[in-house]
Amino acid sequence: MRISAVLAVTTGLLAATLAPAEAAAARPGSLANTGFEQGLNGWTVSGTAGTAKIETEGRTGSRLTHWAAAPYRVTTRQTVELPSRGWWTVSSWGISGGELNSSRLSVSGCGATVSTVVPATDAWVRSAVSVYAGGRKRCTVTLTTAGPGGTWASFDDVAVAPGRVARTIRGGDLSGLAKNEDFGATYRSADGKPGDAVQILARSGMNLGRLKVWVDPADGYNDKAHVVATAKRIKAAGMKLLVDFHYSDRWTDPGAQGIPAAWKDMTPEQLAGAVHRHTRDVLTALKAAGATADLVQVGNEINPGMLWPWGQTWDVDPDDGVPGAQWDNLASFLTAGARAVKEVDPRTQVLLHLTNINNGIGSLTWWFDEVVARKVPFDLIGLSYYGYWHGTLADLQNAVTTLSARYDKDVLNVETAYPFTLADDSPAWENVIDLPSELVAGYPATPAGQAAQFRAVQDAVASAEGGRGIGTVYWEPAWTAVAGAGWDPADPAAGNAWENQAVFDFSGRLLPAARHFAPDPR
Repeated sequence: MRISAVLAVTTGLLAATLAPAEAAAARPGSLANTGFEQGLNGWTVSGTAGTAKIETEGRTGSRLTHWAAAPYRVTTRQTVELPSRGWWTVSSWGISGGELNSSRLSVSGCGATVSTVVPATDAWVRSAVSVYAGGRKRCTVTLTTAGPGGTWASFDDVAVAPGRVARTIRGGDLSGLAKNEDFGATYRSADGKPGDAVQILARSGMNLGRLKVWVDPADGYNDKAHVVATAKRIKAAGMKLLVDFHYSDRWTDPGAQGIPAAWKDMTPEQLAGAVHRHTRDVLTALKAAGATADLVQVGNEINPGMLWPWGQTWDVDPDDGVPGAQWDNLASFLTAGARAVKEVDPRTQVLLHLTNINNGIGSLTWWFDEVVARKVPFDLIGLSYYGYWHGTLADLQNAVTTLSARYDKDVLNVETAYPFTLADDSPAWENVIDLPSELVAGYPATPAGQAAQFRAVQDAVASAEGGRGIGTVYWEPAWTAVAGAGWDPADPAAGNAWENQAVFDFSGRLLPAARHFAPDPR
């Protein structure tokens, strides 16, 4: 997509040339002509002639567009003075298409050069980078695009402000690792050296491990004993621990929130007590093992509630014996779980986890308004975001910004993933994502495409307005295909439909996506 309503101002230069109005410097700590409403005044362009243009239909008014029909490289830059010591953030709204990772926002000249990729998207997404100024500094803000013909990017509303954005949490869900290893999975670093998957990922920069808990699973995995054992490895690797309670004997999500078999005859009041005891029991065992949870999810993807039918959030058939949505019951279940978390360790943060961002922000605020009205205690908001299911990166950013502002909570993207191939290493179970039509536009199912999509999601969360997006967790990076270690705990023959989205390839070797567990340069 590229809108070609070009204004009269068009500039393309073969070498760096001072834009006419650059002499009229902006005040310290700000840029001139940030929305390109005065054409390219204040900006310097260099590179392939005719490839930097001012167009209409920007995010707000005009926009800068980089584009050419043939291979090209172009930069548009401006120098800004940072007036005081501390962290400063440079941001720009952008959209782009064509060559993977073709456009970047960069800051240089005042310490280490930092940059971020403008994501491939047809909706405006905010990108941001931060630099630390040791005093009064002059920095160069650069917008760069390079690639084959047809590659394009548009920029608008460039800004400089005090503060910092960072991918604080760079996590991975390792719930399937214990079972995978028991059935023979092996792992290797990027250079081919065999090793422990937890340690390999930690050395890559992963700083949080997530583990789900089932009550009485048929295969015996994801129970208290296995969670404690894997949690000890996560902590030993120097990572934080996020515990994800499903309150079921198997997977829970928007289509399944079944009551554990041992709890099936309980009343709502008894279920709240069971939630409290189960949560406290698991967390106490973790603490006793030296693996105290840092964050806890009370429920998994609970848009429709949990412990159906007693904790449903939607109206049901009266023949089911439950007269409509059960918000009061759900609030009691969530409160019981949250209370158990704080009893074991008051420093552990309670997280409530929703999904289906693609249903619109109103579907999320509706849910949180109901639980807030019932005074359910929680510290963080968790979201699932898979680009092939849950809308655009702009939708993700809007959710992070809106929810954090409305409820004064930090937001963590607790699930994301992307395929590095469409091939299948577990042919008995076809991959969840296995067709080109299912992919996110601009991100091929290649190791490079997987890495770019993972980083784009991380950056979208970190760069969301308000600065309350605290990180992203990759779902099951180590769930490679091993016979016997399938998805269904009740079926030993069940296969793996996810192995093409792991960050280890079919031979168990670490993929380039793992590089994005590493922190940004300071």
